[in-house]
Amino acid sequence: MPSAAERTRTLVQSTCSSVLLIPGVDAARPEQLTPQARVVGTDGEVFLLFPADSPAVRAATHAQDDELSAVLEITDVAPVSVPHRIRGRAWLYGWLTCAPGLAAPGAMMLRLETGEAWVDDLWGASGVEPEDFAQASVDPLVAHETELLQHLHSSHSEQVQELCGLLGEEMGAQGQRAVPLSLDRFGLRVRFVGGRSFDARFDFPTPVRDVAELRRAMYKLFEAASR
Repeated sequence: MPSAAERTRTLVQSTCSSVLLIPGVDAARPEQLTPQARVVGTDGEVFLLFPADSPAVRAATHAQDDELSAVLEITDVAPVSVPHRIRGRAWLYGWLTCAPGLAAPGAMMLRLETGEAWVDDLWGASGVEPEDFAQASVDPLVAHETELLQHLHSSHSEQVQELCGLLGEEMGAQGQRAVPLSLDRFGLRVRFVGGRSFDARFDFPTPVRDVAELRRAMYKLFEAASR
């Protein structure tokens, strides 16, 4: 399974929605505190792009040399329609400064130096040390997961449904509707919904490194379920 640091790093570098929470900046609307882009630096710092007139930029500029604490909150929502669509959240706590050398026209880049992080997702809840976050690798499927899950749901729903045959009868998956919930290099997670909703993991024999290897792994998984 992916480590907590890897899961957090993957969420940060995904397209999940995010908001920057700054003490004292309470009157701003949520969309004013949503970065236009976010990038992780080599030392684990997170660079956040905001309009130059945003409340976040004003707060960071006003703070100057003082330490301005902030929290980047990321919310991961399943890209397919399923009960309880929020798959997880991550929080990065740290200190905010301006990075004017990286600014774009009409915008400003802010630098969040990560002091600690926390993730609460489908794998569980765990704290993350900043050193572990900086060194963590990103799941190779993160850029494709949304498209892949939507494709599985719309074009391969019958094959996804057949995966219930790989579960023991005691799981009670028969008669439940199977919805692909998440996908990573280790396997596929399916949510069975109906009378009693539950999730089931279908792990690949070995972690996949790209979409080509994923296709082969999924073919083998569906083949096993159809027997």
